[in-house]
Amino acid sequence: MDGVMSSIRAIRKHWAIVLGLVLLAGAASLAYSKTLPKIYESQSLLEFDPDVIKPLGNKADPMVGWSAVWDTREYYETQYRIMQSERVLSAVVRDLSLQNDAVFLGYTPTAPAPLDATVAALRGRLIIEPVKGSRLVLVKIQDTRPEQARRLSDAVARAYIQQNLDKMVNATGDTVVWLSGQLDHFKQELEQTENSLHEFKKQNDLPSSTLDDLSKMIRLEMQDYDGALTRTRMRRQELAARHGELAKITAENPDQVPASELLSNAFLGGLRVKFQEAQRERAELIAEGKGDNHPAVKRADEKIALSRTQLLSEIKNIQGAVQRDLAIIERQENGEASLYEGARKRAVELNLKELEFHRLDRMRAQNEKLYAVLLEQMKEADLRRMMNTNNIRLVDSAQEPKVPVAPHVSTNVAIAVLVGLILGLALAIGREQLDNTLKTPEDVEQRLGVTFLGLLPEIADDDPASPGKIAKRSRRGAAPGQLAPELLVHERPTSGIAEAARALRTNLIFMNPDEPYRRLLVTSAAPAEGKTTVAVSIAISLAQGGQKVCIIDCDLRRPRLHRIFDRAGDVGLMNVILGDATVDEVAKPTVVPNLYCIPCGPIPPNSADVVSSDKFRRVMDEISARFDRIVLDSPPIIAVTDSAIASTLVDGVIFVVRAFKTSVNLCRSGLRTLQDVDAPIAGAVLNAVNLNRHEYNYYHYYYYKREGYAPLPGTPGVPGSGPSNDDRPAAPPN
Repeated sequence: MDGVMSSIRAIRKHWAIVLGLVLLAGAASLAYSKTLPKIYESQSLLEFDPDVIKPLGNKADPMVGWSAVWDTREYYETQYRIMQSERVLSAVVRDLSLQNDAVFLGYTPTAPAPLDATVAALRGRLIIEPVKGSRLVLVKIQDTRPEQARRLSDAVARAYIQQNLDKMVNATGDTVVWLSGQLDHFKQELEQTENSLHEFKKQNDLPSSTLDDLSKMIRLEMQDYDGALTRTRMRRQELAARHGELAKITAENPDQVPASELLSNAFLGGLRVKFQEAQRERAELIAEGKGDNHPAVKRADEKIALSRTQLLSEIKNIQGAVQRDLAIIERQENGEASLYEGARKRAVELNLKELEFHRLDRMRAQNEKLYAVLLEQMKEADLRRMMNTNNIRLVDSAQEPKVPVAPHVSTNVAIAVLVGLILGLALAIGREQLDNTLKTPEDVEQRLGVTFLGLLPEIADDDPASPGKIAKRSRRGAAPGQLAPELLVHERPTSGIAEAARALRTNLIFMNPDEPYRRLLVTSAAPAEGKTTVAVSIAISLAQGGQKVCIIDCDLRRPRLHRIFDRAGDVGLMNVILGDATVDEVAKPTVVPNLYCIPCGPIPPNSADVVSSDKFRRVMDEISARFDRIVLDSPPIIAVTDSAIASTLVDGVIFVVRAFKTSVNLCRSGLRTLQDVDAPIAGAVLNAVNLNRHEYNYYHYYYYKREGYAPLPGTPGVPGSGPSNDDRPAAPPN
């Protein structure tokens, strides 16, 4: 916010510079624009598509992605450059004979102008402007003649279209030639692979049907063989199991015949029943108590033997039959296994042949496919060549312009005014930034970091106490009965300067009411900043407040108080230090009531040694004991070290800054010197302030101007409206 306000103040201060630059820039731009020739612009509208029209239909590109967007943008940018290329513009130059055209060249040529120079001149008038969000582009030509602009714009557009058509026709012709050569090559490759495939089938005795059908038949045959072999093996296992069970039958247990045999052979079952009945009949006879020699028992034994012989004989016959069946089934199994193995070997051999067959068939299919694609592309390219297709067309032909497009007088003037305004503002702000002097109370507090005590306004030129008149009066001394200009606070108590001095006095009194500043040192960074005037004004305002004040001239190099208070040649501070006089003898009253003055006296050769001596300290203590407040006028802090030494003996240091003159760096250097000796800095006073400047338009110091807030002249009975009687000298101090 402070930066904005400072910029506004700088602009208000230097408004004349800003206005002057704005008017100068506007006038210069207007005059220059009036001297420029009128420029007319004609334009042709073209439409183009990066995808060339295909007579046999467009085919989708499988490689679609983000690269398509980038390629499209590159395509358009390429076409814009081609429109401005040497080839297109050279064709226009030749078609229109621009090398001999005096209107185009601007002069009458004695010989054809160089081609490259003519093309460069045409390119300088050509503007390619794409229509945003479309596939349209404007071909613009600017010229001083409307008819010439129309003719050139139309010629450039048509030359570009013809160049693009020639390029496509030539490219298509080259494509047809290349495709024809490739087609012959792949035709030979296709015939060779077809012959190799036929020879392979012939050598391997392969049927005309496909290998898949042959392989399927072999698989079905193997499945039949495998099923029959499985059934034969199961039958062999059944016969082997039957033979094993029959082998378990012995002469002791001929009736232990498996149930399966009994169920399948009724005769064997009858023999088994007959054998079992004979055994049961003998057991019954034995149970009746008949012995082995009993005729009935013997008949039973014979019957058992007969039935056993018959049963064993039948079982033996069955075993022989089973044995023969087992031998037959084994021979059948071996035959079926041989058939299956033969089919399996044929299948393996067929797989190997199938691999070679498929390899040859893939080569044939690839060659056939490539041949078909090349044949289709060649026919399409040949058809496109005959059709002369073009992806560029002229939408709107160029028209003769009626209104010039340049110069833009209003735009040029507006831009010039804006540039002048910017330059003026930059110059005003830059000039203000380069000004490193202190001007306002905010500058004192923010840039120096010290308390602002108050200000003393500058005296106007028409004032009797103006700077010019003060200088003259100071050089020749005050006239008899006329006070020095530094006593303006006393001479004119109702003036703005007196009001400012009283405000400064109030700030000093109430800054530290518990421990008031009894000893005040007034100094500045450099000479001619008005520190003596400030010191006298502060001393007068303190005396007018009813306090007994003594002002001491501690500037032992260039003293001035003896001129101000008419003490030239009188004893002073140095006489007291040297012991030639007392304080009472040198502290004499002035025209200001309650104000006493001690001048410098004789100028010492070594003022710094005097100020740093113990005698100087004791004299200061003695003077402080006799007065309520003492004000020390000291030399500049940068020039000599007297002020730095004396600042350690006072209660407060008042740092004087001359407005619009003293630089920040100089003030900082002086304050740093005081801070290095731990001087009690009370604050800073801004002196010689011109309240009529714009920097003070925002401050409340308006009542310090001229005569301040005073009664009207000649008002009877009002103090200060008539002659003052307060100029009498006060009584000497006790």
